[in-house]
Amino acid sequence: MSDVPLRVMVVDDHPMWRDAVARDLAEAGHEVVATAGEGRAAVRAAAAARPQVAVVDLQLPDIGGVEVTRHLAAADPPVRVLVLSASGEQQDVLDAVKAGATGYLLKSAAREEFLDAVRRTGEGDAVFTPGLAGLVLGEYRRLASAPAREDDGAPRLTERETEVLRLVAKGLTYKQIAQRLVLSHRTVQNHVQNTLRKLQLHNRVELVRYAIEQGLDEE
Repeated sequence: MSDVPLRVMVVDDHPMWRDAVARDLAEAGHEVVATAGEGRAAVRAAAAARPQVAVVDLQLPDIGGVEVTRHLAAADPPVRVLVLSASGEQQDVLDAVKAGATGYLLKSAAREEFLDAVRRTGEGDAVFTPGLAGLVLGEYRRLASAPAREDDGAPRLTERETEVLRLVAKGLTYKQIAQRLVLSHRTVQNHVQNTLRKLQLHNRVELVRYAIEQGLDEE
């Protein structure tokens, strides 16, 4: 487990919940660089505070958490978003992921599960409450069944990058991939970052979708 503290922003319209999440993060050693109770305020705060991870609720009084996620994921540098919501509805989960959320956790999660999810989100892992990951992958498989576009200019991945991508698609963490391929954790991260850059993707969730579209999760 990484002990590197993260710069985190908390976005939730309930002050007591927002304060409790911020306190848990601070006690775990992370730096809470901003908090916000409204979507537009969150977007402005992120531009100034430049968090690495944002913990975002979906239900906000002005623009919703999905729109906030879209703004944060498109920022430069992009902010990794962990949605922390009371809703486990399929459409809410898919909307958040399509907007660029790296992970989705229900508010019923235990404190340690939440803190682990924040850490893994900071590392670029796709983190979901059990049961929701299968829902997202199922949607990606449905989308992948559509006719593929011809693209002769598609980027070329190295054999090692393809091997790492295949294991990412199977749901392995960076640590598990490193152990499987006898590589360092940093080397695996570098391969993933190179692959993201080549494919012009933004996060691990998009990378999983690409891998599924290519059928790499079934090999």
